[in-house]
Amino acid sequence: MTNRISITAEVNGESVSRDVEPRQNLVDFLRDELELTGSHVGCEQGVCGACTVRLDGQIVRGCLTLAVQADGAVIETVEGLTDSGEIADLQEAFHNLNAVQCGFCSPGLLITAAELLERHPEADRTQIREFISGNYCRCTGYQTIVDAIETAAARRLGGKGGA
Repeated sequence: MTNRISITAEVNGESVSRDVEPRQNLVDFLRDELELTGSHVGCEQGVCGACTVRLDGQIVRGCLTLAVQADGAVIETVEGLTDSGEIADLQEAFHNLNAVQCGFCSPGLLITAAELLERHPEADRTQIREFISGNYCRCTGYQTIVDAIETAAARRLGGKGGA
């Protein structure tokens, strides 16, 4: 029998305490314990980006991060970024430009795009493609995703954008 470890974290602005298995990954903790199912489990190797969340302000792969590593941390999921309105412009652009098809990759892509626009608000198409290269999408072919991120970036900089 495995000894459970008590952790406390701030998740989307709320303090959460739970006892977790030492080897439980962060994305399973968020999905199974907190019912925050926006982050998805894809490859379970940190390659696809479907499990991307913010941990203390940095994007991480939830499948490679243990829940116990988040003890005392601030965790933000796509649900939290949606509720705060931080990614509303990205979500609108993704919707308007058909950058969402099955939607499996979208939460990770939205969090990654938010990080990109925070770090590099004037990113060009090449920089956008490079920054999101760790997020796999099997449906869209990336063109519309890049269009949506570029549109949101232009709007943030005061331009009109295409969406």
